[in-house]
Amino acid sequence: MEKEQGTIKRAGQVLASLKARYPDPRTTLSWSSPWELLAATILSAQSTDDQVNRVTPELFHRWPTAAKLASAGEAEVAQVIRPIGLFRTKARSLVQAARAVSEAFQGQVPQSLQELISLPGVGRKTANIILSNAFGRHEGIAVDTHVKRLAFRLGLTQSDRPDRVERDLMQLIPREDWGRLNHLMVWFGRDTCRARSPLCLSCPLSDICPRAGLPPLLSMQGQTG
Repeated sequence: MEKEQGTIKRAGQVLASLKARYPDPRTTLSWSSPWELLAATILSAQSTDDQVNRVTPELFHRWPTAAKLASAGEAEVAQVIRPIGLFRTKARSLVQAARAVSEAFQGQVPQSLQELISLPGVGRKTANIILSNAFGRHEGIAVDTHVKRLAFRLGLTQSDRPDRVERDLMQLIPREDWGRLNHLMVWFGRDTCRARSPLCLSCPLSDICPRAGLPPLLSMQGQTG
């Protein structure tokens, strides 16, 4: 119980510190509609937001809606998004997701977790990003590589499985902050708690971080499913 209370207290301190550091966190993906955010998020898997933002202007210009993209050829879409990784697989997912949105949801991006994860190329992480950013709904926490890494380093989880990490964080973080948490951790993971060279000496959380100063590989050892 004492260890549990310590983790709850640390989670509150982490959240307060990151909210003060980043008062207006948001995704760096460029989008202007729920469909554009869905498409951009599908493209962002194993790619940087900057890489995605370089291909989406042409993508959205040629196929501005799910209905338009649903009628596109996968090879044609693949050529537009070719600069990003896994472009053929992502082109297939985009076209199939566009068809599903057009046919099953009357062209509107669905607003529930279960409906979103029924779309091709959409898992819990993508669904949670769409729900929180496009619709202001918080059904879970989007766990990407930054969130998974920081949650473990900060002692907020002992797992490296996204579903377990999400569950642990949902028990520690107030629901109204679930959507914000992903952005806070992504931003902090990019500028301070980096994967290969964490800036522990200048980290504002070093005094409460159980793995401060450990070599990056060592700080990720011992995780369990």
